Amino acid sequence: MTDRSNDNNLTLLGNGHTDYPSQYDPAILETFDNRHPDNEYLVTFNCPEFTSLCPITGQPDFARIIINYIPRQKMVESKSLKLYLFSFRNHGDFHEDCVNTIMKDLVRLMDPKYLEVIGLFTPRGGIAIYPFANYGDADHQDMVRSRLLASFRND
Repeated sequence: MTDRSNDNNLTLLGNGHTDYPSQYDPAILETFDNRHPDNEYLVTFNCPEFTSLCPITGQPDFARIIINYIPRQKMVESKSLKLYLFSFRNHGDFHEDCVNTIMKDLVRLMDPKYLEVIGLFTPRGGIAIYPFANYGDADHQDMVRSRLLASFRND
């Protein structure tokens, strides 16, 4: 039988009412125990409706955010991740800052073996920006370098 004792720490999942944050809030993120820590496997989140604000003009920026990670002991709960990403809606930051902030917040939260965040921002002013940020523990440094080099796009 699977131990689900940590599931009681999840306050957002299954709650009939959802309060959407009005400002950036990493404290909304929740975790649960990885039930397969002996396996090395990849988890992918595809978040096609990310929105933030340009810190200079206040205009909205839209992106598809892709998060890939190899969990260690903790995993991020998807509804809390959705609300966390929603918290950027009124947050003013450059594309590169948003992607790096998301990566650092998730690394702090979960201590994964490997994590990467890709931002595919909708072009504005005729320029598309695709920031990529990644992290890996000591055993995954080759992956950090190879994924960083592979992220170069020639669209």
